[in-house]
Formats: sequence, C-alpha cells, structure tokens
Amino acid sequence: MPEETNLKKHLWTEEFSVQASEDKYVLRRQFSKFLVLTSFGMLAGNVWIWAKSLMGRARPKYPAMPVAAEEEISVGGVKLFQYPGPNDNCILVRPSDDRYVAYSQKCTHLSCAVYYSREHNRLECPCHQGFFGVEDGRVLQGPPPRPLARVVLERQGGQLIATGMLTGGEES
Repeated sequence: MPEETNLKKHLWTEEFSVQASEDKYVLRRQFSKFLVLTSFGMLAGNVWIWAKSLMGRARPKYPAMPVAAEEEISVGGVKLFQYPGPNDNCILVRPSDDRYVAYSQKCTHLSCAVYYSREHNRLECPCHQGFFGVEDGRVLQGPPPRPLARVVLERQGGQLIATGMLTGGEES
C-alpha cells in the first residue's frame, strides 16, 4: 500500500511540473515580455489619443456681430461688449485715430476682469498686477501665463464687426 501512495504522489507531481518554491520568482524572459507588451499597449493608447485630438480640432464658428460705430469711440476711449456669447465680456480700445483693438476681458491668470489704463497705455488686471500690451495683448508684467484672447475686428461701412477670436498662440 505505501508503494501505491508513492505512485499516486509521483503522478500528481508530473501533472504539475512547476515547483511551489520556484513559483515565487519571475523569470527574466517573463519580465521582458511583460515590459514589451505594456510598452506597446501604452504606445497604442497614446497614438489613439493623438489621432482623436487631430480629428477633434475643428475651428469653432464665430458669428459676425456688430460691436460699435467707428465714431462712437474717441481716441483713447473704451467700450465693453459681449462676444461671442452673452457671458463673454470683451473690451474694445481705440489707441489711435485709425486703429481699433479688442480683447477678451478675462485675464489669463485667474480670469479677473482687465481694464484699460489710458495713462500707461496698457490693459491692467487689478487682482495680481498683471499688465498686457494694448497693441497685441502680450503679457508685459505679472503672473499671466499667456496673452489675452484677441477679438478679430473688421470695418464695414463705418461699423466695427467682430468676426472671430484668436487665442495667444494663433496668428491672424
């Protein structure tokens, strides 16, 4: 009878050839296979995200909206308006006789409202002393990380018409 028990024990160990003591260790080949497969999986995921972002970059459609009449604003004058939506405050400035510029009134630091300082000829954010250039909206001083979003203006028959928005990295 002891031989029969030994024989059964021996057959059991042949069916499961992995020793329990060796089961704790990961072989170099298994680890390398895991790293390669994980890397390919991450690469495929990043390619998918990149492809989706390229497909989703449709430019928003902005409505053409009259902002002001040219003679309505004097040199050095300002007019506040909403564009492109009713909750998007913008500021229109006339720095010279023939030039009009408009920007989002939302500071790029913490979204405080910017205002025009005629004596310094700049747009100022009172929250954290952020200053922007009137000519191009670039950051002159302070914590704002990027220029103000610019409103694209067109002149049509003595009217200033807003036709789009340009963020800090875009060219007109």
